[in-house]
Parts: sequence; C-alpha cells; structure tokens
Amino acid sequence: MCAEDRSLSNMLYLASIWVIPIIVAITFHEAAHGFVAHLLGDETAWRLGRVSFNPLKHIDPVGTILLPGFLLLLHSPFIFGYAKPVPVNFRALHNPRRDMIWVAAAGPTTNIALAILAALAFHLIDYLPETAAPWVAENLKNALIINVVLAVFNLFPLPPLDGGRIAVGVLPDAVASPLARLEPYGMLILIGLLFILPALGAQTGVDVNIVWRIIAQGADAIINAILRLTGN
Repeated sequence: MCAEDRSLSNMLYLASIWVIPIIVAITFHEAAHGFVAHLLGDETAWRLGRVSFNPLKHIDPVGTILLPGFLLLLHSPFIFGYAKPVPVNFRALHNPRRDMIWVAAAGPTTNIALAILAALAFHLIDYLPETAAPWVAENLKNALIINVVLAVFNLFPLPPLDGGRIAVGVLPDAVASPLARLEPYGMLILIGLLFILPALGAQTGVDVNIVWRIIAQGADAIINAILRLTGN
C-alpha cells in the first residue's frame, strides 16, 4: 500500500471512530430537548419533526461535519461543533421558568446517560470478533469522551447554552434578568472566551485558556467517576 493510500485509509478510519459517536451524541441531545418540551406543553419541536433519532433532522452541515472534521485534520487538541438547535417556545410550557430548567437539563442528562451506556458496553468487547473489537472499542471510548465533554460544555452558565438557561431558571431575578439579556450575544462571548482570548494570551505569553481548562477538568472528573461506577 502506497503512502497516499495509507493516509486515506487512516483518515477514513479516524473519521469512522469519531463521526458515529458525534452524530449519536448530538442527535440524542437535541431530541431530548424536544421530547421534554413536548411533555411539558410546547409542541414546536414535535410539529417540526425534531423529536426524532434521525440524525438528518439535527445535523448542521458546517457545525456538525465541516468544523469538527477540519479540527480533526489539524490534529486539534479539542473538537468543537454544534447541531441545529431545537426550537422551544418557552411561553408555551406549563410553567415557563421551572420547565425551562427541565428542557435545558434534558440534553446534558441524556449525554451523561449515553456515556454511562458506552462505559458499560466496554464489558462486551471481549465477546466480539478480534477484527471488530478494536474498532468498536475506539467508538465506545470516543462516545464516552464526546458525550461527557458535550454535557459539560453545554452546562457552561451562559445563554443560549443549556447551563445558561438553567441558571436563568434558578437564580434570583436580580441576577437572572441581566444574564437572560446576554442570550443574543452568548455565542459571540463564547467564541471570544474559547478562541480569541486564548489566542491573544498566546501572543503575550499569558495563559488565559480558562474556559477550556474548566471544561477539561470537569470532563476528566466525570469520566473517571463513570469508569469507577461501571467497573472499568
């Protein structure tokens, strides 16, 4: 096999062990938001067909495929991506402020459940054919990592992330109202904290990569807890 063929083969293998767990993680995450909203009175996502395990309903071509793929090709130390947000009309919920918390928490909770299932499935690897076992093991390992990182990332307390909406629901009005007003600018703030600020810090020799460090430390703690819980 020539070098180009080996390179293509390696890229395809790398894609196969990352793309599947990424798509499953975001599909279940978004479907969970829509399903809980449906249970609590908002039919928006249900009517639009977003309460579905069909990944095509949730995939954003740029955020779900191109961006993570580009970061993989660059051997980035982190993978960042996003799906099409599930539309939720919070005013239609039975109790908007309380139910907003449950709708927001549904996504990260589902990801933690998927991570636990992936860790439990490690115990079945020895029963698989030798040719398939390494590939399945890599998918399960990546599923564990991706789901936990996705949960921790989304719990960052900044709207429109799930953690921001949970914070708006539980904090006193004096704090919740100003936080809620940040939602239109939340993604810009997040991009600044995740990419622009660390880049500026690198230019000046100052490590200000605080958010990624918090996410990494939180994810490591949860992954270790899941591995102990599942006997791995």
